[in-house]
Amino acid sequence: MYKSWATKLPLMSSSKPHRIPPFAGTALQGAVAKRPRGPRHIATAALSAADTEPNPLKEAFSGYTSYLNDLNDKRERVVKASRDITMNSKKVIFQVHRISKHNKDEVLEQAEKDLAMVVNQYISRLVKELQGTDFWKLRHAYSPGVQEYVEAATFCTFCKTGGLLDLNEINASLMSLSDPSVEPLKINVLDYLLGVADLTGELMRLAIGRISDGELDFAKKICMFVREIYRELTLIAPKMAESLDMRTKMDIMLQSVMKVENACFSVHVRGSEYIPLCDPEDATFSLLGVPNLD
Repeated sequence: MYKSWATKLPLMSSSKPHRIPPFAGTALQGAVAKRPRGPRHIATAALSAADTEPNPLKEAFSGYTSYLNDLNDKRERVVKASRDITMNSKKVIFQVHRISKHNKDEVLEQAEKDLAMVVNQYISRLVKELQGTDFWKLRHAYSPGVQEYVEAATFCTFCKTGGLLDLNEINASLMSLSDPSVEPLKINVLDYLLGVADLTGELMRLAIGRISDGELDFAKKICMFVREIYRELTLIAPKMAESLDMRTKMDIMLQSVMKVENACFSVHVRGSEYIPLCDPEDATFSLLGVPNLD
């Protein structure tokens, strides 16, 4: 028969149990709470004294940390201002695309008012954030908005005068926003050229729209203007090989030039088949595109 496990209890209880001596916990706590003696106590006291003394390295690091925090906060505000500039500049471009030979003055007048609003409300905020500082450090934060503004401003100027708004004229128009006692914010050459490169895409869309409305002379003028911009930028682009944005936009610009040329060429070659969208009440309107013979 197997022995019951109860028969083993006396054997297990025969050995004396391990007992914790009295006041052992108190002694242990006293040992832990006991202050260090000798050199360790002296080093701790010296370290506490060093914390109260001025430390140039610690102050310099604290100042640099504050500078980085302020720079990050400024970057967030600059990005927000750049987004507002981009959004409202696009609205100006959409406004200009409504232009036709019947409403040219009205559309351009409204576009100029909207562009002035962009300058006074949004670019002025950007200028206040960046003037008097090393604004080149935050260029990637505000560059998209500046490029979009350059595109809108040059687009309005071309539709009004037929010429290109240059960089000096743009910076002169923004000079009144800056405090004369500090260094003003200026649009650099790269952002200006990138904005002009985007301008060719809007001119291509405008030219195709004008062809649809029968304004062939205006479309041919746009074609010559876009060609001239592309020719000039091809002379500058090789010197800007480090700019990936410029290389990409040069390829897109070439596509825009080809689209404008093909549209104008198609109208010139197949002019007898081309029927512009004329007003039916016009006396010269006919189904074949020639004056009515009465």
